[in-house]
Amino acid sequence: MKIKGIEELRFGVEDIEQARQFLSDFGLAPGISDVQDAVLFHTQNQSRLYLYDKHDSRLPPAFEDGSTLRTLVWAVEQASDLDALAERLADVPGFARDADSVSCLDPNGMCLRFQLSTQVAVELIVPGINQHGDIRRVDAPSPVYDRARPIGIGHVVFFVEDLDGVEAFYREKLGFQVSDRYIGKGVFMRASVEGHHHDLFLLRVPNKPAGLNHVAFTVRDIHEVIGGGMAMNRKQWSTFIGPGRHPISSAYFWYVNSPLGGAFEYYTNDDYLTAAWQPRTLEHSLELFTEWAVEGGLDGNTRRQVVTGG
Repeated sequence: MKIKGIEELRFGVEDIEQARQFLSDFGLAPGISDVQDAVLFHTQNQSRLYLYDKHDSRLPPAFEDGSTLRTLVWAVEQASDLDALAERLADVPGFARDADSVSCLDPNGMCLRFQLSTQVAVELIVPGINQHGDIRRVDAPSPVYDRARPIGIGHVVFFVEDLDGVEAFYREKLGFQVSDRYIGKGVFMRASVEGHHHDLFLLRVPNKPAGLNHVAFTVRDIHEVIGGGMAMNRKQWSTFIGPGRHPISSAYFWYVNSPLGGAFEYYTNDDYLTAAWQPRTLEHSLELFTEWAVEGGLDGNTRRQVVTGG
């Protein structure tokens, strides 16, 4: 059984037109929706994001108030993976099986769906970085991007109350691998033995109920992270934090506050792990979360830090 990563996100939102504008500005491409009264956007690899009215009866119950993620769809490679999942999940609340998918609820109240992947390979020119002893770019400048075009959906982050219980579900029922761990605080998990640093991060914050922290989208390089973030600031979408760099995954990031719930993140350059990787158990600290970060983002016109307050 192999889960490839995230195939689709289904959101229930309070203001579909505002959410539609946000996704367009964020760099996702609109599509012709195959779901009545739902708006479709997709990434370059054809991962999908659907917008539903939050009161749409076709959506499962929300695990928090307001606009938020309602269904997380994971991709599998072949039909036999669905058969294996059906056996493992038959005793899980919300279990359902049809010809094309398997569904259930995770212990955090999120509706999960598993279906065959329709993602496509994406070939892009990614100019190299010149470093001491390793020259990758010759007679060519580094790119400057005026906006981002996300390649795929990289990971999701949930607030959880029962960290141990939710982690056990993903490890024991779905075969997720622990990449790294904050003691008593959170766990980074990848869907398969070999893959990028995390497809899922579970985060426990005192007195914080279940909910969505953020969803993250891959872009080609740090230049696109910065170009995308500045473009969102020019469009008057506020930055949560970024640009910056996470030492625990090596990724460069920029988080933008989202009307869909939580934040949306551009990121690149995260670690790629195999069975040889030994998960680290670490005390959570500001230094591990950010080696460096800009609060408020960079202004898209002046290229300088956004200054807030009086």
